[in-house]
Amino acid sequence: MFAAYAARIDRDRPLNGLELGERPAPGARSGWTTVTVRAASLNHHDLWSLRGVGLPADRLPMILGCDAAGVDEDGNEVVVHSVIGATGHGVGPRETPSILTERYQGTFAEQVSVPTWNVLPKPPELTFEQAACLPTAWLTAYRMLFTNAGVRPGDSVLVQGAGGGVATAAIALGSAAGLRVYATSRDETKRARALELGAAEVFEPGARLPRRVDAVIETVGAATWSHSVKCLRRGGTLVISGATSGDAPAHAELTRIFFLELKVVGSTMGSKEELEDLLSFCALTGVRPVIDEVLPLERAREGFGKLEAGSQFGKIVLTPSPAGDRRRFRDAR
Repeated sequence: MFAAYAARIDRDRPLNGLELGERPAPGARSGWTTVTVRAASLNHHDLWSLRGVGLPADRLPMILGCDAAGVDEDGNEVVVHSVIGATGHGVGPRETPSILTERYQGTFAEQVSVPTWNVLPKPPELTFEQAACLPTAWLTAYRMLFTNAGVRPGDSVLVQGAGGGVATAAIALGSAAGLRVYATSRDETKRARALELGAAEVFEPGARLPRRVDAVIETVGAATWSHSVKCLRRGGTLVISGATSGDAPAHAELTRIFFLELKVVGSTMGSKEELEDLLSFCALTGVRPVIDEVLPLERAREGFGKLEAGSQFGKIVLTPSPAGDRRRFRDAR
């Protein structure tokens, strides 16, 4: 089957390790289900995998991709929860949880195999492309806001780095849930898009906010850390799930953290139950993932390049092409 996969590790130039071509289709395995992929979305996790973070060289080649929506073996439209082994379903009882592509082949292919427990019904209100955006970035944002930040309607939230998948999701989800959402971006166009998504106000990074906020959604890391801490009210919560600008800020702001009794909470992915709630939330409220671009799988390198450059706003989605299109792609290489 045709796939986009990591063939080698390159920490400085990750796209050097990306290959497009034929890989073995998944075989039958007790307790697992094979899903025919209709759509899969890119995440920064895929770039980190190409850099060797969470993916050692001895596990290569590895099909990339965490997120997918498709059709299961019984013809049901489904969404894949990408955390494998969270409860032992389909794997050994002592296996620690991992995300697809860390131990098991991913979703950037015509088919993907996952434990049957990891397959959820796709709401009919969502397209395959929309549903494929939810299991990583949107699930991460959902957990950051409603589980780890603990915000309620009427509270205020700062989202750093509008444009990234998690940040975009946090703006859309937060505004739909009745939060006052502030957002930052270096890019004027992305700030305008954040307003369209429901942000109350937008700012350049480091700008003074009209008020201190109840929570900060932080995925940028070193570049915005000090600003995030300074924007919190006494007793507020900073939730962090990534550090795309680095994990060593120049100022840790420890004095401010303990003096104002701030909470710093790490957040990674989310549970299957939270994904079920997120799918229902989107179906019922009309909130839909922001999709920057939909590309055929054979153009995956373009999508990776856009993600690496940070020029996207929202999610980049890949769709496996019909067999005839794949043959034309192979002939043109």
